Amino acid sequence: MAARDLQERIKKLIIDRRLPSGAPLPTEPELMEFLGASRNSVREALKALQAMGIVEIRHGFGTYVGPMSLAPMVEGLAFRTVAGHYRGEDSLLELLELREAVETGLVSRLAGRIPESGLAELDALVDRMEQEAERGAGLAETDRAFHAALYRGLGNPLLREVLEAFWDAFHRVRTDLADIPQDPLVTCRQHRDIVRAVRSGDSIRAEAAIRDHFGNIRTRLSTTDPQLPHSCHNERV
Repeated sequence: MAARDLQERIKKLIIDRRLPSGAPLPTEPELMEFLGASRNSVREALKALQAMGIVEIRHGFGTYVGPMSLAPMVEGLAFRTVAGHYRGEDSLLELLELREAVETGLVSRLAGRIPESGLAELDALVDRMEQEAERGAGLAETDRAFHAALYRGLGNPLLREVLEAFWDAFHRVRTDLADIPQDPLVTCRQHRDIVRAVRSGDSIRAEAAIRDHFGNIRTRLSTTDPQLPHSCHNERV
């Protein structure tokens, strides 16, 4: 039986038995019997599924249903972007445009729908960004928390994971931004504008605020040299 077929049958077993993340899978001998495959074939199939995050092999304990996270997607996006970047392609800009397209389409649905408690959380995050900007500290983590809090109100865990994957991939390879003079107060103002637009209930204004934010990043990216020193890539990505 082909390796791909074995992987599909193990995935079907997880689905058919409705096994949640962390649930134990049948033992190796049981899988061999169930699949009608050799020990080596079963092990290779499980290793491939582990690489996808579908199963987790705990040596000495057994095999379990994996976290089914989007970590492989992050790795793929990050590697693809880095490889393209060093070939002189606009891969970092392409990834940014992907994030922008998703967030622009989502923010209009949030306009006027975020409760006051959620808006207060967003205001507090922008306040923290302003304090960090005044101290000369980095804004990345608070920026990330802001976007996570913004879309939490949609109540869609998969959507949240996809946005986190885009964020992880982008910020693992945005080495160019570190060398470009930027005004963190502009970043703070743009996030404040996003909150005001969402609070106003004006979806068009909210979309414009998101586009303004991403436009600023795009402008800074478009001025960079795609052929950065290899040592910088190794240090920062």
